[in-house]
Amino acid sequence: MLNRWVGGLERFFFLYRRATLGLLLALTALMAFFALQLRMDAGFEKQMPSDHPYIQTFQKYRADVLGANRLNIVVKARQGSIFTVAGLQKLYEVTQGVVFLPSIERLGVQSLWTPNSFVNEITEEGFRADPLIDGTISPGQLDEATVKKIREATARGGFIGTLVSRDESSAMVTAEIIEYDREGKKVDYVAYNRVLEAQIRQKFEDANFEVQIIGFAKQIGDIADGASAVLEFCVIALLLTAAAVYWYCHSLRFTLLPIACSLTSLVWQFGALHLLGYGLDPLGVLVPFLVFAIGVSHGVQQINFIVREISHGKSCYEACRGSFTGLLIPGTLALVTAFVSFVTLVMIPIPMVRELAITASLGVAFKIITNLVMLPVAASFFNVSKAYADRAMLKREARSGWLRTLARVAEPRNAAVCLLVVGAIFAVAVVEGHGRVVGTTQPGAPELRPEARFNRDAVSISSNFDTGLDWLTVVFESTAKEGSPEAASLCENVNLGLYQDRFTWALQPVQGVLSVASFSGQMRLYNEGYNEGNPKMSVVPIDPGNYAALATEIGRIRGTMRKDCSMTAVHLFLTDHKASTINRVIAAVEAFKKANPGDGAGEGVQIRLASGNAGVLAAINDEVEKSELPMMLYVYAAIVILVFLVYRDFRAVLACCLPLTVGTFIGYWFMKELDIGLTVATLPVMVLAVGIGVDYAFYIYNRLQLHLSHGQPIVKALEHSILEVGTATIFTAITLAVGVATWSFSELKFQADMGKLLAFMFMVNMVMAMTALPAFAVWLERLFPRKKPVKAPGLAH
Repeated sequence: MLNRWVGGLERFFFLYRRATLGLLLALTALMAFFALQLRMDAGFEKQMPSDHPYIQTFQKYRADVLGANRLNIVVKARQGSIFTVAGLQKLYEVTQGVVFLPSIERLGVQSLWTPNSFVNEITEEGFRADPLIDGTISPGQLDEATVKKIREATARGGFIGTLVSRDESSAMVTAEIIEYDREGKKVDYVAYNRVLEAQIRQKFEDANFEVQIIGFAKQIGDIADGASAVLEFCVIALLLTAAAVYWYCHSLRFTLLPIACSLTSLVWQFGALHLLGYGLDPLGVLVPFLVFAIGVSHGVQQINFIVREISHGKSCYEACRGSFTGLLIPGTLALVTAFVSFVTLVMIPIPMVRELAITASLGVAFKIITNLVMLPVAASFFNVSKAYADRAMLKREARSGWLRTLARVAEPRNAAVCLLVVGAIFAVAVVEGHGRVVGTTQPGAPELRPEARFNRDAVSISSNFDTGLDWLTVVFESTAKEGSPEAASLCENVNLGLYQDRFTWALQPVQGVLSVASFSGQMRLYNEGYNEGNPKMSVVPIDPGNYAALATEIGRIRGTMRKDCSMTAVHLFLTDHKASTINRVIAAVEAFKKANPGDGAGEGVQIRLASGNAGVLAAINDEVEKSELPMMLYVYAAIVILVFLVYRDFRAVLACCLPLTVGTFIGYWFMKELDIGLTVATLPVMVLAVGIGVDYAFYIYNRLQLHLSHGQPIVKALEHSILEVGTATIFTAITLAVGVATWSFSELKFQADMGKLLAFMFMVNMVMAMTALPAFAVWLERLFPRKKPVKAPGLAH
């Protein structure tokens, strides 16, 4: 059945090879037109797993608490204090520049100059809330006396450490970005980064003042700028690959053909993405080029097969037909497995990851056409002499002489030693890889290098301000029905304030919590102010009337409550957004909830996690962690099913999957040693590593099945298989590893990490395929002898 199917495809494509090639070239030209229209597409919202409880909390209360998509812009005096005439004038100019930036929620912009920054005071006339800088003061009217008053008001209002740095050398402007406009059009973060640089940094930064900018929009823009440089490294990798392929085959045509076919699938992939309405996310820009690497891997196997067939006396046309039938099954099996591997990423309910899954799946699916059909059909038009093929085979034999030594791993005694070594390595990898971090492992933007301007700004701001750049918002929510007596009396629920106050005190000493801002903290501050500043009155009032009056005052300021008191919030400002920090704080919140269920706060009050940028990151990390194991199980299940359907032999399943499993755990160990967290950026790489590892295994096992079908004993069959495809497998792995290793020099740290990880995984999976697979195959054959003769896979010969 399978043989007839493969034979029918071979006859069709080679009978109509000119029409086939013409149709594929026309399709390439059409897709190139659409591919040129593909643009970078980043988004804050599409990083959120919308069904996660944390994100549901975030979405429900995003208009009432601190927004997670914020910009923090700091004006820093290069020398001296920001409290000078020139310093406050510069701060005013930057504040105005921020207010009039596109997609900014203007009423939420805050700095010393904005009317929502005011000083609460108790006077003889009662409670006063005056603007920090009076509206009658203009920048042009500033003098030393006025600046001194502003400085004193800043201290009285408690803005040192929040809007002004502790050393008073810098002042902050905060703003929130509205990602979608009224027409539903999303912010172009790549273009927005250029706006920030042109209208804020370049316009206001000078010899006396430095302008520091951080926030998601700036971070993703800097990543996109760095990602654009990936093309340079891809070109370098392409040239290195071309040089290596030429060294391998000494033919310009056979060098350009696999590269051209892989680039063709890349064009189709980009064109299809545009037609489907997607862009290319900066964090996923590597994925298409990783898929390109898979194509080169399959292309080298095709060229190796064609040259070997020509050396056996066949014409180039016959050799290409033989390559088509001989590699269609293992090639399709490998690519379908890679396709299924990438499709499983859709399991992770994060829109950006699902886009990555679609991007990668499209590329792998197109490889089946470009590398398994287009390449041999196009090569069939070449006129290759047998003399060239003989020379190529002699060179291959000379290079692969040492493979005879490697092939001795198939001898039972050597195979047993190999399995013991592999088992020991696997045990160490499982132990050492345990506890790898899910999420980011470093402060700042982990995608950027520590010396990047964004990370230098982030370190400077976090070390000089108390509020921190990362925060986790915990919501205290009432479940009382609207209109009920309980809902009407929420603002008099003194127990809720006391409950939250205990929560605040419990979380303050947790490692990683820099400071806390809360409704109960505001209640303490206002109560003290209304009682002539008596420090004894820095408590949550227990009188319902007084409590309700203070809640009304606090409700005028956005950030810690809803005006109807149905929600109050606690903002836990963190030292950083490393996964270990976020997890520790969330664990402390959960421990408090468990130890203090309600705790006298009244019926229908619950603590909900979480908003803030740390809450979003926690939700992302949680989904990645929960999805990883099921996703990997689905990948391996797909491999098991596909291998069994093709070979109908459990030995094939074990021989292909066990070495792959060892390689995967070694990869986790490598990630832990290099401090690379499992994130939405690294997860597709691990999936890709599984796909590449399967490629090597399938090509070797396919040749093994062929030789077994000819009646050869298992040891001799494995020796022949390694000699036939071992050189191409090792060459491909080394070439691809060297190519992606060049990414280590990228300005983006995550690209550099991916280059190291991929290079390592290419080599590990190759070593496993060349050593562990033959050793497993030999002992499986000895432990479970075959009762029926082996059938040849497809029409391979």
